Amino acid sequence: MKQQLLSFLLFLALASLPSGSLAADAPTAMWTAAAAVAQAIASGPDTVIARKRIETAQAATRLAKAGDLPTVGVSAEYGQTTTPMYSFGNILNQGAFDNSIDFNDPGRTDNLQLRATVAHTFYNGGRRAAEQEAALAAGEASEQDLSALHNQLGYETVKAFHAIVQAEKMVSVREQEVAAISSARDVGQARFEAGDLLRQDLLNLELQLARAGENLIHGRHQLELGKRSFLNLLGLPAQEVRLDLSRDMTQQLPAQPDYRNRPELRRLEAMLAAAQAELRSAEAGRLPTVEGFAAFQVDSGLIEEESGASWQAGVRLNQTLFDGQRTESRIAMARLKVQELEGVKRKTELAYDLELQQAELDYRQAEERLGVTGRMVDVAEEVARLSRARFKEGVILASEVIDLEMRLTDARARQLSAAAAHQVAVANLRRAVGLPQFSDTAL
Repeated sequence: MKQQLLSFLLFLALASLPSGSLAADAPTAMWTAAAAVAQAIASGPDTVIARKRIETAQAATRLAKAGDLPTVGVSAEYGQTTTPMYSFGNILNQGAFDNSIDFNDPGRTDNLQLRATVAHTFYNGGRRAAEQEAALAAGEASEQDLSALHNQLGYETVKAFHAIVQAEKMVSVREQEVAAISSARDVGQARFEAGDLLRQDLLNLELQLARAGENLIHGRHQLELGKRSFLNLLGLPAQEVRLDLSRDMTQQLPAQPDYRNRPELRRLEAMLAAAQAELRSAEAGRLPTVEGFAAFQVDSGLIEEESGASWQAGVRLNQTLFDGQRTESRIAMARLKVQELEGVKRKTELAYDLELQQAELDYRQAEERLGVTGRMVDVAEEVARLSRARFKEGVILASEVIDLEMRLTDARARQLSAAAAHQVAVANLRRAVGLPQFSDTAL
């Protein structure tokens, strides 16, 4: 009967899984924590999006630097006209003027104009340099944003990895619970048949066995969900997941915990630098601009059958005297943005300082829990061993055996939770100080 019950419970556990998860041809992956973090960083969908933002920022930087170079253009135009002013202009440009031409009615003319121009802004109040600084700072902010994303992805991946480890061991604990209660039920059945056990006690054992079987099914379901979440972080489709636990999974604690190294803060500093550059760019609107220009032009006509060449060069000074307070409004908006970012930076520093303190407290708590739960399991295992022997001898009741088996399972579950929490606490400390989870996955 014991074998039949276990087979039935296993059937229920497998039936609760999606059919695709048992495909014979599904690829098998063997993951270490470090390899999983590297995969999440390299192929996660969020990473792809962040890299596109960096490319956009790089394009904006190239656009800003283009202001250091002159603009060069060429144009070609052909047209005919009888408008006296334009027609007379065509005659002059082509060098076809003679005294027989009537100024009021020079007739129909045509003109093929080829023109080359060069223009360059020599001075614009520092706007160009400020725009370049803002673009560079925005690019730095995008890169720090990617680093922050990598750190968060690394932490979430390590957390998901140890969640699977905990779930797998918890399934083993549940299986041990089922086996122990099943053994106690068999002993109870023998005692009941011998007239040494009440039917109520036997039914209690049966009920507890069913409860343990349900917990086993739930544990296997949680394990499968953990694996699916793990694959989602890695940007992979559903497949079998196997963890390589043969290597040491211990991560190093930060030598000198300091929240100021976090990429999120460096991103805010870059955004603040960009805002300050934008403020300088806005203030440059109060100053004049100086531009240089030059052009060479060739005009040729098919009607007059003449052609001529000319050139033009000069310097242009522009100064806005009144723009309806547009410049002052831009300056005010830019200054407020700087002040806002300064406030955000200060608030973020306080939040990260508190976050680091919480991470340190969580780690110390996890350290203490490891020792306590280890002793708890040792005691619970010994008590359970003695109770099984005493129940077999008929010294204690079935309810006592059930209670002690539940306590043993609870102690083992607490130990597993403490072990996983300890690993996650170390990972959280590394995240809180801006360190990658593993040095070989730092990008």
